[in-house]
Amino acid sequence: MAYKISEECSMCGACESSCPVEAISAGDGKYEIDAGLCIDCGACESTCPVEAISAG
Repeated sequence: MAYKISEECSMCGACESSCPVEAISAGDGKYEIDAGLCIDCGACESTCPVEAISAG
């Protein structure tokens, strides 16, 4: 199950640079995770400073 980014996202970019498969990109007001690319590694969740990422 892919991870999801909530509206709490501050657009800092920490998650995008931590993703080993480049599944995260800037969206409209927050970053978004491509569920088709996400490998459920959790790297993004541990790097988010505002805890906006969770297993979906």
